[in-house]
Amino acid sequence: MVDGYNVTKTGWPELSLAAQRERLVAAVQPLAARTGAETTLVFDGAGITGVPTHSVRGVRVLFSDAGVLADDLIRSLVGAEPEGRPLVVVTSDRAVVDSVRRSGAHPVPSSVLLGRLARI
Repeated sequence: MVDGYNVTKTGWPELSLAAQRERLVAAVQPLAARTGAETTLVFDGAGITGVPTHSVRGVRVLFSDAGVLADDLIRSLVGAEPEGRPLVVVTSDRAVVDSVRRSGAHPVPSSVLLGRLARI
């Protein structure tokens, strides 16, 4: 699971939010295909008019509902996973790191994913 804007604003802050999303989806797809990992990118839905419906095989893109932070959606999704299921959450947001760790997920800094994507 990837905290979308946390990664994109670290890696490509000069791009528009839409371009950041597109770049992350395109960059993550080969990694997801190679590893076979279920990959979910979570973005804040605030300000999104008409949720983009374009999908890429192996990558699920979710937007939080209006008034709901992507961080809270991530926490909810992590909490819904079966106990003991391995789950990695990519984020550098300290509050999200702490809460998902308490829920049994393994947090990984955004810079680690960006470094991995740069090598693909």
